[in-house]
Amino acid sequence: MMEAIPLLMFLCVGLVLLTGYPVAFALGGTALLFAAIGAASGTFDTGLLSAMPSRLYGIMTNTTLIAVPLFVFMGVMLERSRVAEQLLETMAALFGPLRGGLGISVIVVGMLLAASTGIVGATVVTMGLLSLPTMLKRGYDPSIAAGAICASGTLGQIIPPSIILVLLGDVLASAYQQAQLDMGIFSPETISVGDLFAGALLPGLLLVGFYILYMVALAWLRPASVPAIPVEQRNLHGTELFSRIMRVLVPPLLLILAVLGSILLGLATPTEAASVGAIGAMLLAINQRRFNRMVLGEVMRTTLQVTSMVFLIFIGASIFSLVFRGFGGDEVVERLLVDLPGGTFTAVLVVMLVMFLLGFILDFIEITFVVVPIVGPILLAMGLDPVWLGVMIAINLQTSFLTPPFGFALFYLRGVAPPELKTTQIYRGVLPFIIIQLVALGALALWPELATWLPGVIYGD
Repeated sequence: MMEAIPLLMFLCVGLVLLTGYPVAFALGGTALLFAAIGAASGTFDTGLLSAMPSRLYGIMTNTTLIAVPLFVFMGVMLERSRVAEQLLETMAALFGPLRGGLGISVIVVGMLLAASTGIVGATVVTMGLLSLPTMLKRGYDPSIAAGAICASGTLGQIIPPSIILVLLGDVLASAYQQAQLDMGIFSPETISVGDLFAGALLPGLLLVGFYILYMVALAWLRPASVPAIPVEQRNLHGTELFSRIMRVLVPPLLLILAVLGSILLGLATPTEAASVGAIGAMLLAINQRRFNRMVLGEVMRTTLQVTSMVFLIFIGASIFSLVFRGFGGDEVVERLLVDLPGGTFTAVLVVMLVMFLLGFILDFIEITFVVVPIVGPILLAMGLDPVWLGVMIAINLQTSFLTPPFGFALFYLRGVAPPELKTTQIYRGVLPFIIIQLVALGALALWPELATWLPGVIYGD
């Protein structure tokens, strides 16, 4: 009976979330309710809850997590200063003369926005508002246009630097240390957010390359579905286009390279690099003459809202995991995974499948804070590389957010798409990209070096 309680906790959280109740309160409230019932029945030691103040203090004083509001500020500032809109217009002018060029532009700009924000909803909504009307007006197949926007919007899961990888890196670092302590290693190795950034870089660029190859294949096999912009409608040529590229594309690209490069080269911590990104985003806004008191106020307000949401979920997840462990949940999960036939392979497969399904009802942040601390130490104790596992989780959840009928990216696009774009067209458009995601996930499973090679080269691991 006791073994069923932790699983019942997960079931209750899922049911509460389906009612639309806020995630942070659903996690914390469910945990406290089960703790109260357990205390009344003598099956839960309430002394465990005394560890909560120190846990919360550890969260609020974690220097790595300070990067979260700074990266959010950077992304929101680039969005509010219309950098994204100008990037899309410039890339469309550059690739527009080619069949599939608008689709390629959307993917490239999606990659750049992913590197600057890492927030799936913001990227999909921004790209949907800016590029979808243009693509439909230019004669693009609605399904292809919708698929390209949704897929490029989810790149924030895997393209560094992003707040999602910062959060995942911090949680995996704790899970890796716990796994080593459980194995009797009392001088544990550590991983950093920089390790995860380096590990995610090649798989992320590989995905972008696959997306672009798909658009090129469409241009060859179905040219009418991805037409080029007619000559008479191209408003930038020659030196004017080159000047626009240098003015609009190069500055944000240099900012992203400066932030990511300083982390990978060990010149700055993620938090220090994020502060550089925040200042750089303000300078770009000033350069674009889009910086004023009103814009700054909006950016700061949005940053505060997003950051508060992240840390509130973190607090709720901490309460949930503490009570979950108090009921022996980590031991239950460990027995379930270790006893599976097929060993490590089956354990990883089951965890990935469960995370994929949870991605339909939970955002990446909740899964990172709730599920990873529970299954991470168990999988890492089986000998898995923490960087490889982190990249696998990121790509897996990216695929989940694309998959009908519950993928978050589909709902985000549906919310800003014109009524004439049918939901079935959105679903049909993302299917080829889901296949690409699965191919990339399979390639990473077969060749872990795709994630582990670059961190080894940079950091000499």
